[in-house]
Amino acid sequence: VNILRIYQQLSCFKQYQQRVSALIGDSQTKRLVNDAFILITLGGNDFVNNYFLIPFSPRSIQFRLPDYVRYLITEYRKILKKLYDLGARRVLVTGTGPLGCAPAELGLKGSVNGACIPEMQRAAILFNPQLVQMINGLNRQIGRNVFIVNNAHDLHMDLIDTPQIYGFATSKIACCGQGPYNGIGRCTPVSNLCPNRDLYVFWDPFHTSEKANRIIVQQMMTGTNKVMIPMNLSTVLALDSMA
Repeated sequence: VNILRIYQQLSCFKQYQQRVSALIGDSQTKRLVNDAFILITLGGNDFVNNYFLIPFSPRSIQFRLPDYVRYLITEYRKILKKLYDLGARRVLVTGTGPLGCAPAELGLKGSVNGACIPEMQRAAILFNPQLVQMINGLNRQIGRNVFIVNNAHDLHMDLIDTPQIYGFATSKIACCGQGPYNGIGRCTPVSNLCPNRDLYVFWDPFHTSEKANRIIVQQMMTGTNKVMIPMNLSTVLALDSMA
């Protein structure tokens, strides 16, 4: 798969700063980067593609699930520290959502009546609290709240468990796809397509719909510390405006 791995992305971030510095100077570049708001999403693909994609995957043979979670947390701490060393001072870190509830997993794993896949849910439930604990420790070490954590699992589960409260008809079936739960393969011109995407929590087998994303972003802006740790983004912006 032609992907840009995380340390390549960090290298690109460093190269970007060097190029900007050649245009506006070192001090202005440092201020630009320090004032930026950075989003990084961690965990989902490491479980879906590297651990659970096939039976007896190399990672699942190498690690029991709790050990794999601890391994990921250790690696992510290194990544976030490197991001800080490159000048990031406000970073939103989103953990993994309810992996076992996506239509792709319901379809591929043969879910009965739309029940979430237990072992994949266990991965998310193990991962997110450890991510929060790690980031709290990293913030303490740095001496300020550089990293903000979004509890993506709990936030998404509200939509999945009670979709009708938010005006959705279903959280099990994707708007665009094919096969059980419209969860097999990708959304293509020949896929099944729902008449009203605003009634679906999921747009395609993996990704939430625009309406769901708007609800999620609103929770990031104004949600309690159940979903935004240690503070929501409105509080972050208010504090930064006074700096």
